[in-house]
Amino acid sequence: MDFSKRNKEGTKAATVGIVGNSFLSVFGIVIGIFSGSFALVAEGAHSLSDVGTSIVGLIGFKAGQKPPDADHPLGHGRAEAIAGLIIVLFLAIVAYEILSSAVDKLIFGVTEAPTNAALVMAFIGIIVNTFLNRYQMKIGKKINSPAIMADAKQQGMDVLSNIAIFASVIIAQAGFKFIDPLVGFLIGLFILKAAYDVGRDNINNIMGKVPDDNLIGEIKKVADSIENVCGVHNIRINYFGSYATLSLHVEVNPKLSLVESHNLVHYTQNKIKEEIEIIQAVVGHACPYGEEYNHELYVSP
Repeated sequence: MDFSKRNKEGTKAATVGIVGNSFLSVFGIVIGIFSGSFALVAEGAHSLSDVGTSIVGLIGFKAGQKPPDADHPLGHGRAEAIAGLIIVLFLAIVAYEILSSAVDKLIFGVTEAPTNAALVMAFIGIIVNTFLNRYQMKIGKKINSPAIMADAKQQGMDVLSNIAIFASVIIAQAGFKFIDPLVGFLIGLFILKAAYDVGRDNINNIMGKVPDDNLIGEIKKVADSIENVCGVHNIRINYFGSYATLSLHVEVNPKLSLVESHNLVHYTQNKIKEEIEIIQAVVGHACPYGEEYNHELYVSP
């Protein structure tokens, strides 16, 4: 996918997240206060943090779209992973506030059960968050954006939170009033789990973990389909979030001339970039097939 189309899709997904979470935040907090539901207020606060994280995700996405320059010859793709780690910080702070408030209410108790208005808002939250989760995850996978997918994972947690709120209101109205702050506490734990998942994924991104175990197999398959290429080895993938760079040794027919081997390696590099969308740059090294030698022990004649 070209940069302009990817930029357009990513910006649209982030904007939808900002608008949707702004709606859920305002109405969740207001209705939560008037209905007497701490869990709904907690979820509204979480949605408010989602607005901030969506904005951070959008900034990270935009920064990651900047083309390579003299100071960043491999591009700016890791900006998206850095934005993902900032999102983790937001989530951790919100989780702490919710958990501490929930513990206070569980210790000192609550006097009234939430009203039916909380039920209505929880149901709306389920619908809106389901839409946001599916939409953002679809776009995030399509354009391979860690920042957008991190945002989508939060919306998935929000669906579960609102289902729990809906059930807790019914149970609290039946006389078990402690259920509402208990669900608020569980929401805090859900947010901590989301922070852990997002943090793990983006740290792996920055550390260069291969995004897909099948990627090396795809590279070998493309190389093996090329005439006079007898295999590849020393495959090194450097992951930059939405794209990756690749270096490898290409085993060529030893009967080829230096010029022919040179041209074959360049053709292999271009073929891999064409066939595997995530690979944007390839550096290949020609090795004569069948030779047994150690590159590190080579001595100049």
